[in-house]
Amino acid sequence: MSQPDLNLLLTLDVLLAEGSVAAAARRLQLSPSAMSRALARLREATGDPLLVRAGSALVPSPRALELRDRVAQLVRDADAVLKPAHAPDLSQLSRTFTLLCSDGFAESFGAALISRLRADAPAVRLRFMQKVRKGSTPLRDGSVDLETGVVGTSTSPEIRTRALFEDRFVGVVRQEHPLAQRLPDARDYAAASHVLVSRRAPDRGVVDDALEALGLQRDIAVIVSGFGPAIALARATDLVATVPERHTRALHEGMHAFPLPVDIPAITLSMLWHPRMDGDATHTWLRTCVRETCSL
Repeated sequence: MSQPDLNLLLTLDVLLAEGSVAAAARRLQLSPSAMSRALARLREATGDPLLVRAGSALVPSPRALELRDRVAQLVRDADAVLKPAHAPDLSQLSRTFTLLCSDGFAESFGAALISRLRADAPAVRLRFMQKVRKGSTPLRDGSVDLETGVVGTSTSPEIRTRALFEDRFVGVVRQEHPLAQRLPDARDYAAASHVLVSRRAPDRGVVDDALEALGLQRDIAVIVSGFGPAIALARATDLVATVPERHTRALHEGMHAFPLPVDIPAITLSMLWHPRMDGDATHTWLRTCVRETCSL
């Protein structure tokens, strides 16, 4: 089955609005003969004369009168589809955004972020989902709108990224801990009992590599999968938690934090999203809110 020429819809809309081949030709910047040929094609396609001569004028057929409003709406709809989206009315926006992040990010920035979002869009809802595995599948399949984290080798190359802030690792202990009474050196730090944050084997990290270079090894008493549990254990025991400072600021409030006595590279926390969301005006607004919240 041959497909209809949808360009004829615009021609039909103008012809029915003008009621004149010559006037329609001028409006579409065509020659009268070209417009006459277009009308002939429309008559063939619809099986109706559409415009019929009555004296010196053309009058619409009953079929043309039936089609006039429908065709005009179709042309308006097509025009809207092929234009950039208008800025959304945030005051009327009702949407749930899903943010994949660590527990530390949610607790440190979540309150300020939802306050920022709802100041513009009172009906917006934010869902925080904790990361359970690395990879870009949730962004790709649309189950997650935005992710925050460190861009790594598991991040798919098509994923868009933008840096939010740089963070450094610090040691965190309860106020009564011996390491809270003095600035520890590498030997003091290694001699303490530690809680390690690790989601997968091997059960060691960059801290252990840095200590090993100094001929030292730390005592890892417990392994957890997130910064929140690590800090909670350090708050209640004499364990040392090594965590990103700014990323977990709300979690270790009231505890003693100290700079690590070993050289550990800083990390850059970024937001990540799928490129299909680039043209979504509300998603662009969401990214702006996240960036502004993290810059405070």
